[in-house]
Amino acid sequence: MGGEEQWDDRETVLVTGATSGIGYELCRRFAANGHNLVVVARDARRLGEIGAEFEKSFGISSMGITVDLAVPGAPQQIFDDLQRRNIPVHILVNNAGFNEYGPFADTSLQRELEMIQLHIAAITSLTKLFLPAMLQRRHGGILNVGSTGSFAPVPLNAVYCATKAYILSFTEALAGELQGSGIKVTALCPGATATEFAARANMEETRIFKGPLMDAAAVAAAGYEALQENRGVVVPGIMNQATIASIRFAPRRLVARIGRWMLEQKPAH
Repeated sequence: MGGEEQWDDRETVLVTGATSGIGYELCRRFAANGHNLVVVARDARRLGEIGAEFEKSFGISSMGITVDLAVPGAPQQIFDDLQRRNIPVHILVNNAGFNEYGPFADTSLQRELEMIQLHIAAITSLTKLFLPAMLQRRHGGILNVGSTGSFAPVPLNAVYCATKAYILSFTEALAGELQGSGIKVTALCPGATATEFAARANMEETRIFKGPLMDAAAVAAAGYEALQENRGVVVPGIMNQATIASIRFAPRRLVARIGRWMLEQKPAH
């Protein structure tokens, strides 16, 4: 993959969780529009593949950083590596995430602590590290990937939705702080999407993933366009938008009951 010796003056986008699903499609979208890429994930082989693919297809420069953002200190490692290479980050895309599904009493504490580290601590750290240079340039962008679960407490997804609620609140507050700074800030909050997410979380048989799924490329396009337009929050898909609108007026206990029903395994016929 490209190194600093090949880097040019085009804007660079850093994307976490870049090797599949929404993250991959966001990389494609940015690369197609002429951005260089710093792609971050745990799978070194896959990072090499997508870097080579986008360099060939779009003529951009790319760099892969193999790191597990669920490990404390990983954000600083990424930042220090790019500082050494003199590669600036103009747009930060905090996309990496996973789920530990099931009743809270039964789920893995270790996995949930890793989820908190990834969804809360890593996003906060990366933003803190890369924001000052954006402020100096008076130009930049931050795209944080939340979820429709950011808007509601959902049984069987208790920790996941709580961490995604943090992402939404943090992003909206940051957008308010950075008004007039030249930095665009957006929270992308997709619903159920056709990616590897459900299989990895053992959620393929839940009602929500048995229903209509959005295409990952369409979700990425919605996030990309919303960031360009500096919209604070985007929920892709009419059905998802309708769901979020209804949540605003429903009692929280009812929202939780409906959420649980959606997250339960769909009975076999």
